[in-house]
Amino acid sequence: MSSSATLPAPIRAVVFDAYGTLFDVHSAVGRHMGAVGPDAARFSEVWRSKQLEYSWVLSLAGQYEPFWSLTEKALDYAFARFPDVDRSVRPMLLEAYRSLDAYAEVAAALDRLRSRGLKTGILSNGDPGMLKAAVESAGLTDRFDAVLSVDAAKVFKTSPRTYDLALKALSLSADKIAFVSSNRWDIAGAAAFGLHAIWVNRLGLPDEYAELAPRAVIPSLDGLV
Repeated sequence: MSSSATLPAPIRAVVFDAYGTLFDVHSAVGRHMGAVGPDAARFSEVWRSKQLEYSWVLSLAGQYEPFWSLTEKALDYAFARFPDVDRSVRPMLLEAYRSLDAYAEVAAALDRLRSRGLKTGILSNGDPGMLKAAVESAGLTDRFDAVLSVDAAKVFKTSPRTYDLALKALSLSADKIAFVSSNRWDIAGAAAFGLHAIWVNRLGLPDEYAELAPRAVIPSLDGLV
């Protein structure tokens, strides 16, 4: 796996996925591990996997709900899967999800890109309220030229309509935008759309979607140079 990704000269903007890329989706449960109990890690995995599954099923069915609604439904499913977890922790988990921890290297990576004249943005499944809360709580408000939600397209990634939001917001063609995500399925969607896709493989996972390969693979955002 490459340790760095050099952005080619035509690139004028770097757009990031939010959840799992800039923000640690497991930090919500992580803050309340004592209350959740011994199944905390598995509980968090189920919460996340169902959240994504619901987005894909709705998109394929031609339907849409705000991502916050799916986050709540996925959490309720996790409680159903782990009945020993006290449901009284539900409000605390949802509140924590609105203010997820940013990964340690995020602020410095954004500053480095912006100092080199690159525009920066977010393109996320999260609805506008979720993204606003996450960005503000992480102290990143002034580090983005655009914070884009798929809510504007009323469909979730990996629909081409979602990636097109970045082109319109930044007034750039796809070949001038680097898209960075820790989600390999998201990278596949971005690559299919024609973006310069960079996979942040934080966990060292095996590659997939070989026909929709990333331009580069890095272990963290420190690898963006």
